[in-house]
Amino acid sequence: MPSPPLPGLDRRLFLTSLLGVTAAAAGLSGCADSSAAAEEASNAPLASKVPAGTSLKIASYQDAQQLQFKLAGFRDLPFKVADWLNIGAGPDVINAFRAKSLEVANNAGIPPIQAHYQGFDAKIVAINITRKPNYLFATKPGSDIRTVAGFKGKRLAFSQGQAQGVVLLRALKKAGLAYDDVELVSLTSNQFLTALQSGQVDIAPLANTQAPAYLAKYRSARTITTDVVDLLNLLWAPVSVLNDKAKAAAIAAYIPYWAKSQVWTYEHPDEWNEQFYVGTQNLTLPQAKAVTALANKPLFPPRWDEAIRWEQETADLLAEGGFVKEFDVSELFDHRFESLAAKAVPAEYRR
Repeated sequence: MPSPPLPGLDRRLFLTSLLGVTAAAAGLSGCADSSAAAEEASNAPLASKVPAGTSLKIASYQDAQQLQFKLAGFRDLPFKVADWLNIGAGPDVINAFRAKSLEVANNAGIPPIQAHYQGFDAKIVAINITRKPNYLFATKPGSDIRTVAGFKGKRLAFSQGQAQGVVLLRALKKAGLAYDDVELVSLTSNQFLTALQSGQVDIAPLANTQAPAYLAKYRSARTITTDVVDLLNLLWAPVSVLNDKAKAAAIAAYIPYWAKSQVWTYEHPDEWNEQFYVGTQNLTLPQAKAVTALANKPLFPPRWDEAIRWEQETADLLAEGGFVKEFDVSELFDHRFESLAAKAVPAEYRR
């Protein structure tokens, strides 16, 4: 029996869909109530050494981060990794943060904005700038859509709390399309492929890594590329974790390894293709090479000015659509960690 059509997005209702009415309501007032904790995290000096026995629970979506550390030879860390968790999607990360099962995660710029709206205090601690698009738009099989302008009147897969959501909103704005010109269908990114394959949506943003396998399976589908980038690849952590001096010191120690692992992956594409894309993601070697060819060169800026501007533009774009309340995103950044990633990598990866 075919699945029933996915409902269109009501923006006012979707604000509460990820973590329920209570969480969204808390977002309207909770941020002010927890400002003291956030201030404490921002002002407490970082310890110069990680205390013995300190551990972190770190996100490693599809085991990629763990594999990067292994291949790069990072074994004797100054803290214990209590768990590498296969968690990547922004809404899942926020849930894991709330459950205290995760302490530091790698995401795009939009999940910290969504967490703030929901009243959950977390801070950005590291930034990797991306200059080339990580996402493209895929059509359902048999579609004749060829441009973003052709999205008008179509059903678009949309995730408010994930990078794919802001990429879609930015693409619509650039094409001169209003939110009311399209039907935004509320989904999480792990539902996008199923919705496309079944024709329940006309368009979905897919990661560059997902597109080759999808196009190989559905030859009547196509992709639409744009120059819209999701600028921020970041590390972030709950304020409650950052208020723990031992944990904060461990995160400060983790950041240089994280930055170096991104550089290692960029500099060793053949090994990464074989070990990750072919070995764990079931891509063929030609498909893996096609994905790697689109990879961004890591860029760890010594200062976060550009990142803060981009994050503010993103928050304002979401506020325009009624998805979040307006706020100053500068409070999302913990500047104690600002230069750590840049100091860990060669100069060519700082600009």
